[in-house]
Amino acid sequence: MCVEGDGCEIEGCSSSDEVRTLSGSMSSALKSSPDLHPCKPGHKFRAALLRCRSPTAAAGILSFGNVLNYMDRYTVAGVLLDIQRHYEVSDSGIGLLQTVFICSFMVAAPIFGYLGDRFNRKVILSCGIFFWSIVTLSSSFIGKEYYWLFVLSRGLVGIGESSYSSISPTIIGDLFTNNSRTMMLSVFYLAIPLGSGLGYILGSSAKVAAGDWHWALRVSPVLGITAGTLILIFVPEPKRGVADQMGRIRTRTSWLCDMKALAKNRSYVFSSLASSAVSFATGAFGMWIPLYLARAQVVQKTGEDCTKEICSSKDSLIFGAITCVTGLLGVVIGAATTRLCRQKTERADPLVCAVSMLGSAIFICLIFVVAKKSIVGAYVCIFIGETLLFLNWAITADILMFVVIPTRRATAVAFQSFTSHLLGDAGSPYLIGLISDALQQSYATSALWRFLSLGYALMLCPFIIVLGGMFFLATALFFLDDREKAEKQLSQMTRPPSTVKV
Repeated sequence: MCVEGDGCEIEGCSSSDEVRTLSGSMSSALKSSPDLHPCKPGHKFRAALLRCRSPTAAAGILSFGNVLNYMDRYTVAGVLLDIQRHYEVSDSGIGLLQTVFICSFMVAAPIFGYLGDRFNRKVILSCGIFFWSIVTLSSSFIGKEYYWLFVLSRGLVGIGESSYSSISPTIIGDLFTNNSRTMMLSVFYLAIPLGSGLGYILGSSAKVAAGDWHWALRVSPVLGITAGTLILIFVPEPKRGVADQMGRIRTRTSWLCDMKALAKNRSYVFSSLASSAVSFATGAFGMWIPLYLARAQVVQKTGEDCTKEICSSKDSLIFGAITCVTGLLGVVIGAATTRLCRQKTERADPLVCAVSMLGSAIFICLIFVVAKKSIVGAYVCIFIGETLLFLNWAITADILMFVVIPTRRATAVAFQSFTSHLLGDAGSPYLIGLISDALQQSYATSALWRFLSLGYALMLCPFIIVLGGMFFLATALFFLDDREKAEKQLSQMTRPPSTVKV
């Protein structure tokens, strides 16, 4: 029979079961004891619940939560034109929504990174999801004269979502290792483009179905509360570093020591700067591309300026669908390419990222060349450019897992998030809007010039992406040395488990 930790026997186990000792020998079967008693219904439910808390199920639930995080973030972008008309704000004013969101997100990230390295991670995750779900739902009832309050609500949502992005990858890192970790992180980061695309689709569809854009903000909170509950129930809290070694970590470094070590870790620094370039481009694109394509159709006389209460959502729907598909392709191709290239070179991870970034810059640049003449051509360039850009998301996280020891990974993820948002999408949507407004004021306002001015502003993105590719090449130079240092330090911090004779 099998015995649960509280001294009751579990049904379905035979009396001939054998127990393997720590030394590897087989002991005789456990005999029935008068001290044992049949499991009560509550015990059976608890045992069944524990069996459901598998690493794979946990990774799936965390990935689902990540989908909701990004879906909520880009639901606003799916109804951006409606929000701009409702609150009567300029391009730079509407770009402020994403900037405030990201600024609060990045400021909170280091705080949650510190907490995630020291306290129960799944409780922090669940509280964060519950918080942003409630704030998002509340923001849908803000009146048109209180745009500042709507902007503030997006900042509060950023704080809630920051807890999730900073901590959840470290739980997956402690549940898996090597290629299995790469695969699970790929699934987790697939949620970024998938959730982003679904955000556009959800925002546009809910707006059309309800006849009111406010309803776009009332769907994801319900799903968010569901995800938070699933995390509390089914996601385990693994010991930090348990997947990387058999011993237990016997020393813990201070926060200041962690920060000094990360600052000296060249692979970590350069990959974080490269992530900033990716964030700059994705932040600007996610906010402005649907509006840019809508203006392109006005120039081509295949569309009209929005003068209705509910604006057309066709471009948001198409861009959302493209983002979902390219995200899936990018993450799958990235994981497969990296696994294949690791057989040829141990520097495969940063090199694959560098090549994909440089290739992406070419096609993104072509978007602004062909958009004036062909919307279909622009969508083709967006498809290829986004696929190449999304290749590196999961790989970048895997690079961090290789070069940073387990006890400081949450801090490392948090500060990488802080850096990438500070230098990336915290300012890029507002900066693009600011450049567009400045160009429009320089010449007589017309439909053509509104389209061209936004295109000229977005042309900044390909140059930033090329810079990111250069940072990934720099990461490749130091990757092997930093990985070896992390492995050596981890071995010094651990001790083998004590031997217990049975």
